[in-house]
Amino acid sequence: MLGTRSTRRKALVAVGTSFVVAGLLAGCTTGTTDAGESGPTNNAQNNESGDTIVIGFSGPAADHGWLGAINSAAIAEAGKYPDIDLRVAEGTNDASLQISQVEGFINDKVDAIVLLPTDGAALTDVATKAMEAGIPVINVDREFSSTFAARVTILGDNYGMGVSAGSYICEQVGDNPDAIVAEIAGIDSLPLTQDRSRGFADALDDCGLEVSNRVAADFTVAGGEAVTSQLLSAAPKIDAIWNHDDDQGLGVLAAIESAGRDEFIMVGGAGSKNAMDLIKSGDSVLKATVIYPSTQAADGIRLARLLAQGKSLGDLVEVEVPNRIVLNAPVVTSDNVDKYLPTSFES
Repeated sequence: MLGTRSTRRKALVAVGTSFVVAGLLAGCTTGTTDAGESGPTNNAQNNESGDTIVIGFSGPAADHGWLGAINSAAIAEAGKYPDIDLRVAEGTNDASLQISQVEGFINDKVDAIVLLPTDGAALTDVATKAMEAGIPVINVDREFSSTFAARVTILGDNYGMGVSAGSYICEQVGDNPDAIVAEIAGIDSLPLTQDRSRGFADALDDCGLEVSNRVAADFTVAGGEAVTSQLLSAAPKIDAIWNHDDDQGLGVLAAIESAGRDEFIMVGGAGSKNAMDLIKSGDSVLKATVIYPSTQAADGIRLARLLAQGKSLGDLVEVEVPNRIVLNAPVVTSDNVDKYLPTSFES
């Protein structure tokens, strides 16, 4: 089933956003058209070397496949540009340590800072301090509590992940009004988990379904296995499962195999290589996963370079880099998995 007009509208907006962002990050400088009016010039000009700039990058401790991919993708992206001098702080989950790292970047007078905060609220003041010092801050994934703390914010779409997962499940089992849908969430206290669950419930509601059984893990393999074992014991029959996170999905799948259950389809979340390989094989209950881009910090590196060199984005009439970019949350299935495998991450 395709859902109501509201959900279809959300899907169209998401697709449009994805298209625009893909074009924007290709980059372009501002120039003059044949008519003598200000306008975009060749996108390739942004890839040409400019003045060397120093970018400070502070990200999380790589204790999770997706977080590790965030860090490695950012470093790899910077390595593509000979005019970027990247200063990488040690990954940490300690807000106090990360604050001191950002203060160090400010003292060093870097040209831009790309920051995935361990706690957005806790890092807001020091990010604002950097902005007041004339250093543009690119905020990745976890938002600050003030708009004055960042020049650009790059986010994945947590609500959109839920909508995408729910819409896919509606398409697969929505013709059965009695379909039993289960949800394996991450950490319930986190706003991102709450947003994912809200989007999922809204999309299911569009085709007359609801979550019958729900458990929450902790984004770890062990946590995923433990709560899934409980779920399977409590629900003797299930038609579809959405698991929020492909890393904890390793434990989820282990519990499913141990229980000998295969009567349902499963949708993952985030976009790990392990999940995509299983989807491609066709030999698993896992039939799809919803992307939560691990390229966010890499995109932040590109935007930091454009800002520091006074450049703009491609495919926009506007000559300034936007202050907020929300990336798309597409569904990966066996039909399109080859397209997304190159940006997958190791669990």
